[in-house]
Amino acid sequence: MDQTTNQTAGGVSTGNGKTFDSNNESGAARERLMGDLKTAISDAEQWLRGAANSGADDLNEAKTKFQETLRTAKTNLLTMEDTVLAKTKLAAQATDTYVHDNPWKSVLVGGVVGLLLGVIISRD
Repeated sequence: MDQTTNQTAGGVSTGNGKTFDSNNESGAARERLMGDLKTAISDAEQWLRGAANSGADDLNEAKTKFQETLRTAKTNLLTMEDTVLAKTKLAAQATDTYVHDNPWKSVLVGGVVGLLLGVIISRD
């Protein structure tokens, strides 16, 4: 039962031969989301400015554009959420594999971390 997860230069090997490139996917998703949110905010500001002195046709067009921008931002947010969830699952899988392969090292590392936290907390 070998479920090893290896770190590679371009990403994380998921054990099935596929490589998940977390840095590129999450960075691109984050950039798309930020761009969409900035667009949504500017559209909302423009819509509010133009609402007072525009006709019904212009108002409906601005509203439709704003709704589409919000829909795109929501889609990108969900994509980013899926990416973070996938990265979290890979990290948990890698940790689980490491702990099963090296139980005494894991106990030692946990003890050292606990000791250091105790020392740090007890210092005033």
